[in-house]
Amino acid sequence: MFLPTLASLFLLSSATVRASPCIAFDANWNLLAFGLNGKDWNAGTQDTWSSSTAATDITASNRPLVLFFIHALRLHFSLTGHLMWLTLHATSRRQYANAIYAINADSKNPSSLYIYDATAKSWSMQAVGAGSFDYTSFGAILDHDTNVFYALSQGNLFSLDMGLLKAANNTPLNWIIDGQVPYPSGYVPVMALAQNHIHFLDVPNVPAGSADIFVIHYSYFQPQSQAYPLSNGSAFPATYGQVASFFQADNTVQQEFAFIPADSSATYIINVETNTTQALAAPTTKDSKARYFAGVTALVQLTSNGAVSYLAYLEGNTSTNVAATWASVSNLATAAPPSSSSSSSSGSSGNASGSHNATSPSSTTASGATLGASMQYNILITCVLCLAAFVV
Repeated sequence: MFLPTLASLFLLSSATVRASPCIAFDANWNLLAFGLNGKDWNAGTQDTWSSSTAATDITASNRPLVLFFIHALRLHFSLTGHLMWLTLHATSRRQYANAIYAINADSKNPSSLYIYDATAKSWSMQAVGAGSFDYTSFGAILDHDTNVFYALSQGNLFSLDMGLLKAANNTPLNWIIDGQVPYPSGYVPVMALAQNHIHFLDVPNVPAGSADIFVIHYSYFQPQSQAYPLSNGSAFPATYGQVASFFQADNTVQQEFAFIPADSSATYIINVETNTTQALAAPTTKDSKARYFAGVTALVQLTSNGAVSYLAYLEGNTSTNVAATWASVSNLATAAPPSSSSSSSSGSSGNASGSHNATSPSSTTASGATLGASMQYNILITCVLCLAAFVV
């Protein structure tokens, strides 16, 4: 049985009680935006994003309110950026589970996992046993073959098997410790999925332009890091940032992921088949709190003030990609105009996408925002949009 998935992780925090939206694609490559101006929206496929006609309101009842209206919670935490992936294994018959997983979406039930069925437009809450898993400090990916979360928390690699869930059931799930990771306690994970491997960026003592690799299906770390140089011999920086995996038009396993450093200095596309990197246009809005989500032909940015834009992308077409520029998703701006305020790369103490913990030597968030020794008020949320195909 195979569980190909379409997924993205959104790790959000807030220093105040404020809206914290997120974005995702559905199975038909419709761009979905959750929590923009307190509502949820369907912007349609890429060819409709420039329309002045407002996106469609898809707001459903019974969603976890803290997902979009963050309650203050006293935490120190370290986070990873969000990412997404899609693989459709060839089978004679398929069922699709088009769902959103939200981890730590409810401050009253932090270990519970909310599931949004995008087809039925309904929410349900799944009980999860945390064990020693630390919801205040982790990074995670969702394996496309098995629909299993793999998360790095407090020096251990954990897994959470989601099975075929598109709605909660009465059987609690449990985080399982799979073993220790070879990283120091201060490492803030930057995790990307490609070719059934987890790629760890910004690892201590690993040079710029390289990644450590964990082979999921054999459960081991490759002994040497892998380099992904640019054509001019330069390298993407060894720094914290956001990642998002691109999908293949023929639904085969993903081969590339985007890496956007926290300073928004460039958009790097890493190809794990050719072991190379492209440097593309930097986001127009340089927002340390922005989140990213990739499809087949676009990388989408959601800024901290609710503006949504995208960079068109064609795998293998270097000249077109280098010339591409970021553009607004106009129909979302019409439906839910962004606020006038925005965050630069300097940021504030709150961080929408990730942060070093208070014990890190630099005492600086991954977005470049200063994290003082005093208590910060934050909450962490992880959203996952999942498309699962399985034999019936």
